[in-house]
Amino acid sequence: MKIRSFAFALAGAALALLAFSQPASADQLSAIKARGTLNVGVKADVVGFAYQNPRTEQFEGYEIDIAHELAKRLLGDPNKVNFMAVTPATRGTLLDAGEVDMLIATFSITPERKIVFDFSPPYYVDGIALMVNKASGIKGLADMSGKPIGIAKETTTASALMEKAGTDTLLTFAAFDTYGQVLSALESGKVQAFATDSSILKSYAQQDGSALILPQRYSSEPYGVATKKGEDALAKWVSAQMTDMDKSGLLISWQKKWDIYQGG
Repeated sequence: MKIRSFAFALAGAALALLAFSQPASADQLSAIKARGTLNVGVKADVVGFAYQNPRTEQFEGYEIDIAHELAKRLLGDPNKVNFMAVTPATRGTLLDAGEVDMLIATFSITPERKIVFDFSPPYYVDGIALMVNKASGIKGLADMSGKPIGIAKETTTASALMEKAGTDTLLTFAAFDTYGQVLSALESGKVQAFATDSSILKSYAQQDGSALILPQRYSSEPYGVATKKGEDALAKWVSAQMTDMDKSGLLISWQKKWDIYQGG
């Protein structure tokens, strides 16, 4: 009887602890307001989207404008935002750990990722492309059989390309921690192509005059603002704001400002 009573006591304590902990995690929106700053994970190396300017040390770009607007709407001041530089390999971990409140980091919405994270409606749609050396003679994915393709770790690039290649083209990949490392591998000949979203490739093509971005796109990559699962109030608020920014024309105006607009 004592053992049974002890088990019930433990179960009751566990339920009480769960009930106590739930409001804090379920209302991250209120926690951000109380803190007075919005913590956002962004890229630091994607010109036009999120780039830390080495001259000013300030973050700038389309996704940075979105973050400032969210801070303005939530906290009344567009500058009440802290940026944390993330990579494809670190962004999910930092969000799960609570180091950032959200990710605005060229993060594609996929069915698999929606199981782990909540996403806003898309604020941009891109596609995977290949960047090669102009002198390589490579015209597309069909020319990549047996030639290593450089990709960033923790991305969906390899699976998307393999799906497009089918069974006739044998693709091989070399994964790196950062996009800069992939570019260096392309320049040194360790890989024969750099594969990622075309908007990201654009900023790296500017750093290498011998590079060429091939015209074909091998996927559709809708970018969304990601928040941690379970933070329903925050996810709902972010989605409403992104929908409003889209309808009001703010998103298109910023895309044109940063020269990433793909419309007519």
